[in-house]
Amino acid sequence: MTLRLLQIDTFTDRVLGGNPAAVCPLVAWLDEATMQAIAAENNLSETAFMVPDGAGYGLRWFTPNVEVDLCGHATLAAAFVVFEDLRPGTASVAFETKSGRLTVTREGEALVMDFPAQPAAPASPPPGLARALGAEPAAVLAGADWIAVFEGADEVADLQPDQALLTALDRRGVVATAPGAAGDADYVLRFFAPKNAVPEDPVTGNVQTALAPYWAARLGKRRLAVRQLSARGGRMVCEDRGERVSISGRAVLYMDATISITR
Repeated sequence: MTLRLLQIDTFTDRVLGGNPAAVCPLVAWLDEATMQAIAAENNLSETAFMVPDGAGYGLRWFTPNVEVDLCGHATLAAAFVVFEDLRPGTASVAFETKSGRLTVTREGEALVMDFPAQPAAPASPPPGLARALGAEPAAVLAGADWIAVFEGADEVADLQPDQALLTALDRRGVVATAPGAAGDADYVLRFFAPKNAVPEDPVTGNVQTALAPYWAARLGKRRLAVRQLSARGGRMVCEDRGERVSISGRAVLYMDATISITR
C-alpha cells in the first residue's frame, strides 16, 4: 500500500522553522494501529490523517505514542494541504474531529483556525511542579495542562526542565508562560509534554485555547501576538472570542513524499 505524506512547517514563514507536522490524506481511514505506527515512524510531535467527509474532511491526530483529542499545528498543516493542493482556491475548510467541528479560513497568507475556548482556573501548584521546571512560578492555572505563569520572558526562556519529573505530574503536560517584551509579543510560552513523547513542542496551537482567555483578561485586549520560545521558534496571533478562540499563523511546505506500508 502506497500513501502520500506531506510535511508542513507551521506557525512560520520559512522552511525549517516553526513546528513540523505530517499530513497523510486518505480515501478511507486506516486501522488505528497502522496510523499510530506511521506517527511513531515519523517521530514528529503530530501526524494528521484526513479523509473526505461531506463538504469537508474528517481529521485525526497522533503523537508518536498516542491519539490526541485536539491539535493546533497539525490542523493548520492539514488546512494548508487542502488550500494549496487538494482544493486550490478554497477559502475555508471544515474538519470533523474529536473536539467537534473546527474551521480554518484563509486570510491572505495567514490561516485562521476557530477552536473552542478551554479556560484554565487558578490552582495551587501540584507537588513537584517547581522542581520539575527548575524555577518557582508566580502563579499556577489548571486545565488540560498545568500552566505555570512567570513574571518575565527571560525566566521562561531559561527553564531547563527535568523531563522525568514532568512525566510524573498528573496532567497531559506543562505550559510555561509570561508577558512578552514590548513590540515583540503580548505573551510568550513553552510547552512540555513528555507523556505524549513530546519533550518540548516547537510551537503549540491547542494550548492557546487556555492561554488566550487568560492573557486577554489580564492584559485587557482581545487580540494577542504570541511567540513560542522553543529552539525552532514560532509566532501566531490569537483572539479571545468568548466561547471560541481564533489562532492564526502561516505555513510552508517542507516535503511531499510517498510511503510504502505492508499490512
